Amino acid sequence: MLKAITRTTLRTTWSWRSYAIYMNPAAEIEVGLTGASEIVVGTRDTAPHVGSGKIKVLATPVMVSLMEEAALNAVEGHLPPGFQTVGTRLDITHVAATPVGLHVVARAEVIQVEGRRITFRVWADDEKDRIGEGMHERIVVDVARFDARAQQKAPRRAP
Repeated sequence: MLKAITRTTLRTTWSWRSYAIYMNPAAEIEVGLTGASEIVVGTRDTAPHVGSGKIKVLATPVMVSLMEEAALNAVEGHLPPGFQTVGTRLDITHVAATPVGLHVVARAEVIQVEGRRITFRVWADDEKDRIGEGMHERIVVDVARFDARAQQKAPRRAP
């Protein structure tokens, strides 16, 4: 339960900047921030290994994971302590196959910030082609509150 915040509380415990960050933890996130993530495709990154197909090429779930990691990398250093982003929406296309041994780079760019919601343009390229692109959305959360809510769903263990 959140405690009411008054001017007296702010004067004694928080700076106005701290209060502003608490009320809008995405305040430091700006349109144009970018991040990247990369791999050299190995057999563990292929569709047969992750269970998303039978052809030994980069699996779509692995490309998606790289795109999400690129988005995380774009904003990671701009969040206040105790806050993190979680993915809420992903709309991508995977348009070209990438065989084992090729280098893949996924990139993300912040294109919109609305309150706690951050929207990214994401794309991935191998050494030859653009292999995928789309949009990704993340929400800034208070890690302690988020974890507490998630743990409420966990089954209770007998003592």
